[in-house]
Parts: sequence; structure tokens; C-alpha cells
Amino acid sequence: MKRTLLVTGIASAMFANAAFAGACDVNVEATAAMAFNVKEIAVPKTCKEITLNLKNAGTMSKSVMGHNVVISKTADMQAVISDGMTAGLANQYVKPKDARVIGYTNVIGGGESTSAKIKLSNVKASESYSFFCSFPGHGAVMKGVFKLI
Repeated sequence: MKRTLLVTGIASAMFANAAFAGACDVNVEATAAMAFNVKEIAVPKTCKEITLNLKNAGTMSKSVMGHNVVISKTADMQAVISDGMTAGLANQYVKPKDARVIGYTNVIGGGESTSAKIKLSNVKASESYSFFCSFPGHGAVMKGVFKLI
């Protein structure tokens, strides 16, 4: 009887760990119509880090119609976008060492995918955050809410 309970407990713990790991993985697709397939990214407060997976479903090169995902406080979004334009494609349209940026993916072209590990140690559930594409001109429409739940 004790052995059955032990085996059941171990199996439950393994399942819980697998489910927890998946909850900290975020999948976003950028469409050919300059949009993301999600308007909100909500991750559990228990995630110390997320893996942000981005797929570009378009067909154009990254220099013409590239996409990335950047996360920042909503209040900082416009300034991050402006500074990103100056930073250029070589810097993924993100100002190097920008403290306002929580994390970001590389800019990718059509048919490409990328992933980025993003630490959430400075993200607070009580504050307002956004995710957006910082490719010039895209942030006005390619954006959404990022939050901890």
C-alpha cells in the first residue's frame, strides 16, 4: 500500500513538473498581415523565466518585413520603439543594453522561427506591460498585453 502511494506521488510530481514547464513557454506567430496571432500573453507568477517562441508566417525577408517580439512596461513602449529604430536591424531594432526592455527575440524573416529566454525577475503583477514588434512602423498595430497571472 505504501509503495503504491509512493509511486503515485512520484508520477504526480513528474506530471506537475511537465505541466509547469509548459506554462512558462510562450508561442507567438507573426502573420503576413502585420499582426500577431495573440493579443495577450499571460504567464503564471510562478515562472521565473519564459521561453518566448516566435514564428514568422510571412514570406518576405527580415530586412523588408521582419518581425520580433519585445516586452517592456507599457509606459516605456513608444520610447523603446523610437530608440529601436535608431539602433537598426543589426541590433534587432532594440537599443543595446536598454534597461526598459524586459526581453526580446531576434528579428526574423518569413518562414523563420526563433526563441529567447526572458527572465521575469523585475516583472510585477501590479504593473502594466506590453509586447510588440519593434520593426519600424510595426509597433502601432503589432502589440498586445503581457501580464503575470
